[in-house]
Amino acid sequence: MRTATSTIALILGAALAASPANADEADQGREVGEVVVTAARTILPANALPLTVDVIDKSALDQQVAIGGSVVDAVAALTPSFSPTRQKLSGAGETLRGRSPLYAINGIPQSTPLRDGSRDGFTIDPFFVDRVEVIFGSNALQGIGGTGGIVNQVTVGAPKDDGFSGRTLLQTLADNGFHGDGAGYKAAGLGAWKHGAFDATLGAAYETRGAYYDGHGKRVGFDAAQGETQDSKGWSLFGRFGYAVSETARVDLILSRFQLEGDGDYLNVPGNRTTGVPSTAIRGIQPGTPARGRTESAAVSYTDTDLFGGNLVTQAFWNRSRDLFGGDSSATFQDVRIAPLGTLLDQSENRSRKLGAKFSYERAVPGLENLTAIVGLDLLKDRTEQALVRTDRVWVPPTDYRSVAPFVQANLALFDKKLRIAGGLRNENVQIKVDDFTTLAFYGSRFVSGGSPEFHDTLFNGGVIFEPTPGVRGYVSYAQGYTVPDVGRITRAININGVDIDDYLDISPIVSNNREVGLELKRGWIDASASYFWSTSTRGQLLVLVGTVFEVQRQRVEIEGLELNATVRTPVEGLTFQGGYAHLKGRADSNADGRVDIDLDGANISPDRIVLAANYNRGPWSSRLQLGKYISRDFDGADPRNSFEGYTLVDGSVRYDFGRLGALSLSAQNLLDEYYIDYNTDTQQPTNNARFFSGRGRTFTLGWDYRF
Repeated sequence: MRTATSTIALILGAALAASPANADEADQGREVGEVVVTAARTILPANALPLTVDVIDKSALDQQVAIGGSVVDAVAALTPSFSPTRQKLSGAGETLRGRSPLYAINGIPQSTPLRDGSRDGFTIDPFFVDRVEVIFGSNALQGIGGTGGIVNQVTVGAPKDDGFSGRTLLQTLADNGFHGDGAGYKAAGLGAWKHGAFDATLGAAYETRGAYYDGHGKRVGFDAAQGETQDSKGWSLFGRFGYAVSETARVDLILSRFQLEGDGDYLNVPGNRTTGVPSTAIRGIQPGTPARGRTESAAVSYTDTDLFGGNLVTQAFWNRSRDLFGGDSSATFQDVRIAPLGTLLDQSENRSRKLGAKFSYERAVPGLENLTAIVGLDLLKDRTEQALVRTDRVWVPPTDYRSVAPFVQANLALFDKKLRIAGGLRNENVQIKVDDFTTLAFYGSRFVSGGSPEFHDTLFNGGVIFEPTPGVRGYVSYAQGYTVPDVGRITRAININGVDIDDYLDISPIVSNNREVGLELKRGWIDASASYFWSTSTRGQLLVLVGTVFEVQRQRVEIEGLELNATVRTPVEGLTFQGGYAHLKGRADSNADGRVDIDLDGANISPDRIVLAANYNRGPWSSRLQLGKYISRDFDGADPRNSFEGYTLVDGSVRYDFGRLGALSLSAQNLLDEYYIDYNTDTQQPTNNARFFSGRGRTFTLGWDYRF
C-alpha cells in the first residue's frame, strides 16, 4: 500500500513539474497594491495605507484548503510569520507575529477574548469564503482583539447577473496508507438567484474527517479535552439576501451556522517523550460527550457608495458560539462534596453571545480634496461564561463586556500622491461586569466579590507612505492594538481571599504598541517586500502552565521581527517562484522588575520560517508546489527539553478545468511523507506523555467542482 501511495505522490510531482503555464493565473492572488481591503475600514487601496497587508483570493484559498482543509491552514501556509497549525480544533498557541490574531467574518469578530476557547478559526466553512484579508501587526481598526493582526474572511458576494448560478464541490480524502478509518468526504453546494434589484444566495456544506496518520503510518494522538478535527463531522449553512435600493445603495442580510463535532471513537494512548515515541490512538469510546464547536451569526448592513459624495458603511450583527470541551477527571474538577476524589468526571462549555453595530462614513474633505477622512462609531456587547455542564457548576462566571468606541481616520495625499500622511485615533470606553461568584474547590472555594470596572483609553495610529514612482513604496508606522486578557482564565484561578473585581488589576486591558518600517517593490518581473517591526506591551498576556491547566500571567512583553517576501515572474510563460522568510524574537519580564529577561516559549510565539513555492500553469491547468521550513529554536529561560528541532514540509496541488464538465483536482499535504512532532506539543510540558503529538503524514485530496 505504501508503494502505491508513493507512486501516486510521484505522479502528482510529475504533473506539477510538467503542467504548462498561464501568466494570468500564476500569481495566486498575492498582488494587493490596488485591492481595497475591507478590514482596513476604508475604500482607499492597500498601497495608500501604512500597513503590511495580504489578500488570499478565491483560487489561492481553494487550492490551500484542498491541501490543508481549513482557512487556518491556508493562512499558515502562505504567511511566514504565522505559527505552525496544531491540526486540532483548538488553535491555542497559534499566533501572528507572536500575538493572537483577530478572526473575523465580514468584520464580525469571531474571537471570544473574555474566555478564549481558541475555536475562532473554525466558525464557517471555507466553501463560503470568497477571500481572506490579512492585516499584520497590532492595530485597533476592528476594535478588541487585533494585537497580532486581523484575519478577515469575506464571504461570497451577491450575484452580478440576472438568473440562476451556482457551484458544487465533491471531495474525498485518503491518508498515505489508505486506511479505511482515515478516509474523509465533503459535499457542498451554493446557489444564487438575481432578478432586478433583489438577489438571494443559499448554500450548505457537509464534511466528515477520519483519523489522522503520521509519517510512520501510526495514528496521530487525540486531544479529546481541547477538541479534534480528526474523527469528526461538520456542517455549515449560509444565506445572503440583498436588495439594491439605488445604483449606489444596497441592503444585505447574511446568515450563517457552523458546527463541528467529534465522533468520540478513539482513546488517546500516551507516548514517551524520553524515547521520542509520540501519542497514538486506539478504538474506544471517549468519556462524556465528544468536544464540539458551534457558531451562529446574523448581520444586516446598509451601504451607500455615493451618499453626499462619500461612502457610508453600517452594520448590525448578532453572534453566538457554544464550544464544548471533552470530559475528563482532572484534579481541577474534583470536589469531595460531589464525588470521591479522583472519580468526578466533568466537562466545560464556553458560551458567548455578541451584539454589535458599526458605522463609518468616508469622503474627501470639501475644499481639501487630497484629504480623505473617516468618522465612525463601534458598539459591542459580549457576554461570556464557562460552565461545567455535567455537574451544573460555574467555572467562569457570566462576564459582560461593553464597549463604545468612536474613531476618526485621515489620509492626506501630497505631491501627486507620491507622499501620504495617514493617522487617526480611537477612543475605547469599556466596562467589564462580573457577578459575585465562588471558585471551584480546586482553587479553595474562594468567594470573589464581583464588580464593574471601567477602562478608558485613546488609541493612536499614524504613518507616512512614500511612493516616488509607481510600484516602489516605503512606509513607517505606529499603531496601537487593544484587547482584554483572558478574563475567564484569570477569574476562575483566583485562590486567595478578599479579591474584589473592581480593583483587581489583572483584568486591565492589554495595549500593544506596534512600530513598523516597510519597503515594497512591484515592478516588471518582481514583487518584493521587506518589513521590520517591534511591538511592546507593558502588561501583556502569557499562557503559563499551572498544574495541568494553562493560566494567564500579566508580564511586560517585547516582540520584534523581520519579514521578507518576493514573487518572481520568469521568462517562461506563466512560471513564477515565490519565497518568504520570517524571523521573530519575543521576550517577557518574568520577575516583574520592568525588564524582559526570558524568551517567549512555544505557547506564545512561532519559530522562524522559510517558505518557497513554484506556480506553473497554462490554459485549463493550474498547479503549485510549496515548501515550508520551520527552523530549530531554543528558548532562553525555559526547560531545555522544550527546544524545537525544526522540520520541513512539502505540499503540492494540480488542477485541470474541463470547462462545462467542471474541474478535477488532486492535492497532497506533506508530499514527502515527513515524520515530525507538532511544534505546539514539542515545546511545552516536557513530562506530559499524553500530549506529545506527531503531525499528519502524506494525505491526498481528490476533488471535483462545477460552476454553472
